[in-house]
Amino acid sequence: MMLQLPEGDFRAYLFDCDGTIADSMPLHYKAWKKALAEYGCTYEEDLFYSWGGKPVRKIIADLNEIHGLNMPVDELADHKEKLYHAQLPELQGIPEVLEHIEAQHGRIPFAVVSGSRRNSVVGSLTALNLLDKFDVLVCAEDYKHGKPAPDGFLLAAQKLNVAPEHCLVFEDTDLGIQAATAAGMKSVLVAQKRG
Repeated sequence: MMLQLPEGDFRAYLFDCDGTIADSMPLHYKAWKKALAEYGCTYEEDLFYSWGGKPVRKIIADLNEIHGLNMPVDELADHKEKLYHAQLPELQGIPEVLEHIEAQHGRIPFAVVSGSRRNSVVGSLTALNLLDKFDVLVCAEDYKHGKPAPDGFLLAAQKLNVAPEHCLVFEDTDLGIQAATAAGMKSVLVAQKRG
């Protein structure tokens, strides 16, 4: 079933990746649980989904603070990403978002704006044979303030040379919708799918 889009003169589509284009959130959660178990750290599923769009290193720093731990941020982030990449053959797309990508590809430019790092986004899009559909990738290492800050979406609009008010954002998290709104963009909420 196709997503209902808001009214507007949209000249670019900006997509979150995990949970929006790629049904990757359950795979990311499995990778998190496995990586964190080595440190005796728990990460509740509800918290994981509420933090959707938060950069990996920020998640680890926040979990360290919550649990009074001192997990190595960079080392753990790399380990978690490797565990995620090992599952890429299982990755599926979100059908209602793929319909819009297919319908509008070549008519207007597309960008991905993700709280994940570039290697994770490229891995997911490559596994789904979608990488060549996107004109711009804006990933965690490209901006300083993650969602709900508008930085990633504003950077994507700038790179596409499209005014923010002419961009439509596809997102699956409240943080992402808040970021789109802060950027002056209309958005479509994609229902979250849990594993």
